[in-house]
Amino acid sequence: MPMYHTNITQYLDENAAMHSDRIAVIDGTIHLSFMELRERALRLAAVIADYCPEGRHVVAVYLPKGIQSVIADVAVMYSGNAYMNMDIHCPELRNRNILTQVRPSIVITSMTLTQKLVPFTEANIPVLCVEETPSFLKPEKAQMLLRRRDACLDTDLLCIINTSGSTGTPKGVALTHRGFMDMVMSAEQVGILDDSPKVMASLSPYVFDIYVFELCLVLMRRATLLVIPENMAAFPVRMLELMNLHRVTWLFWVPTIMVNIANMDLLSEITLSDLRMVWFAGEVFPTAKCNYWRRHLPQARFVNLYGPIEISLDCAFFEVDRDFSDNEPLPIGHAFPNKEIILLDENNRQAAPGQEGEICVRGIGVAPGYYNDPEKTVAAFVQDPRNTTYPDKLYRTGDIGIINDRGELMFEGRRDTLIKHNGYRIELGEIEHIVISAHLVSNCCVLYNHFEKKIVFVYEKPEPISEKELRAQISHLLPRYMVPTIYVHVKEMPRNANGKIDRLALVQNASE
Repeated sequence: MPMYHTNITQYLDENAAMHSDRIAVIDGTIHLSFMELRERALRLAAVIADYCPEGRHVVAVYLPKGIQSVIADVAVMYSGNAYMNMDIHCPELRNRNILTQVRPSIVITSMTLTQKLVPFTEANIPVLCVEETPSFLKPEKAQMLLRRRDACLDTDLLCIINTSGSTGTPKGVALTHRGFMDMVMSAEQVGILDDSPKVMASLSPYVFDIYVFELCLVLMRRATLLVIPENMAAFPVRMLELMNLHRVTWLFWVPTIMVNIANMDLLSEITLSDLRMVWFAGEVFPTAKCNYWRRHLPQARFVNLYGPIEISLDCAFFEVDRDFSDNEPLPIGHAFPNKEIILLDENNRQAAPGQEGEICVRGIGVAPGYYNDPEKTVAAFVQDPRNTTYPDKLYRTGDIGIINDRGELMFEGRRDTLIKHNGYRIELGEIEHIVISAHLVSNCCVLYNHFEKKIVFVYEKPEPISEKELRAQISHLLPRYMVPTIYVHVKEMPRNANGKIDRLALVQNASE
């Protein structure tokens, strides 16, 4: 009788037994098989369990993306806990805010990063270095981990992903095993994912939900994860050559790098002949650039996916199976099985056909909420207004959509100041809050130029500050992807009738 899976690690146990020598992860010259991944993860999991005897804790992982971080994430799963990957390049202030909000029980790191662990030690979080992993697993520890594996439910947390928050404190999205298991099976059901062995070129940061999905495909469907070095995105020719060397068959990328490759016409020089499936999500892919990729890779299928982190990756998909003109926007398509997308108007009623509305989602993939943040959870995860008889939650994305004449969902833009920039979801208010809190300027307003895809920083001061100096100061406070591109000085912010900063006036002035 086939095993009923209640968590991701049960799949790895099966695949390690049946395909022990198949390569699970490639990182430079290191090739890690499924059996090696399982054994190394279990040995580390035994130590994690000593720190978290009860299970269902949050374990921070503070490592570069690579073999060690994959082992650490899987080890956390085996220990019956949820992992939270943290960016080693983030400023200390952001990491402190995350630790204050989530309060992980332990951090897994490396001895090479001990000098960067001040926020963790100040928060009295125990530190476990991967170098302390035992060389063998005691039988009694193996039995304990087996019990923990089988006790883990699909509704238990798999991981926490930190996304931007308007108060300066990132929101920790709590995501479950069930959400990602369902995403894999839903993609298979609609035919955009099959059971053929895959080699995936993993480019997304390991703090991204795309990476979580890639990891699930490794564990659940025996895919091979090819780790693209962080600095290689700046050298796309080398990256494409690496992909050819390892015969990459599947991509799931944010469109930014795909646009760069198209602009440089690299697919005319380097043919990715093994590539069969290309997924893209996280931001709008200009149709002209998508058309370029489709012309050069006629053997590949292209799928546009949509969904915020709170939906356990994505809730809608559209396979680009017909021709589009370069200036024609791509649909985001239809809801995945076991998910429903509804558009709500300003009166919290379902939008009429042809009417714009806020994209709201219900179904298994919807996250339980934000970790340790009931107030924000209640605001974003709300009762379905169509149902007043029992608790029936849906997530309000803040995005505006409309259904086209073909019955396909179209993305129309953001409802507020939450943006997608280079694949990262950023709350512009967080940038404002952190910069003002650091007393760099007396007042500021952050805008987004959607046409040029640039973050615009407007600041109020009697005299302008050197752009180079201001950029350097802000870079110490924010991750690189949140640092503004354009700096505009004003002596006084324009105000509207309510006394609030007139953002519309600033947008108009900034575009002149």
